[in-house]
Amino acid sequence: MERTPIPQWPTSERPRERLLTLGASALSDAELLAIFLRTGVPGTSAVDLSRQLLAEFGDLGHLFAASRQQFCSVRGLGEAKYVQLHATLELARRYLAVRWQRGEPLSSPQAVRDYLRHHLQGLEQERFVLLLLDSQHRVIRLEELSRGTIDSAQVHPREVVKAVLGANAAAVILAHNHPSGVAEPSRADRHITGRIQRALALVDVPVLDHLVVGRGESCSFAERGWL
Repeated sequence: MERTPIPQWPTSERPRERLLTLGASALSDAELLAIFLRTGVPGTSAVDLSRQLLAEFGDLGHLFAASRQQFCSVRGLGEAKYVQLHATLELARRYLAVRWQRGEPLSSPQAVRDYLRHHLQGLEQERFVLLLLDSQHRVIRLEELSRGTIDSAQVHPREVVKAVLGANAAAVILAHNHPSGVAEPSRADRHITGRIQRALALVDVPVLDHLVVGRGESCSFAERGWL
């Protein structure tokens, strides 16, 4: 089976047919990646190539976050697939943005995580964003406040207050990514959160959470009891 072309596999084992029959959620990471890749390399099917890629990079998060040079240096990949991958990821981000801006409330911590992870995970540069919410916790918009170096991002509480008042927001959620992949908050993260929380208290707007997004994981200040 290792060297047999996928079209010669039993229909029930082919990734595309499995997706059509069972739905995308039933497929493994390797099978979904194989559908994206479409073809393997001589002697290696798309599924086997996908398994090799996941073993090499560790998981989908690390593969998606790979630099252009890292990605294109792998046999079976290249600039065309790199462009296709990042276009797909951006479409997913925009889909989520449209979905929440249609008025669906962020009804659970997991919903917030999913929304922000798709915006921030895998970025090579640290970004600090502000999720502006109305009184029913529906998304008004996501506003990027700072784009820093890989080591740090500078955020000023006055800019947060300005954005909140401009959107007439009733509550906010803070979020930023750690390009290192580790979601553990730093002392500076806790410090700036406190400053923003105190600034927004003056205009009666609560900070519901601050999420730090890493690779495949995130940390919630609210869940840790820091807010």
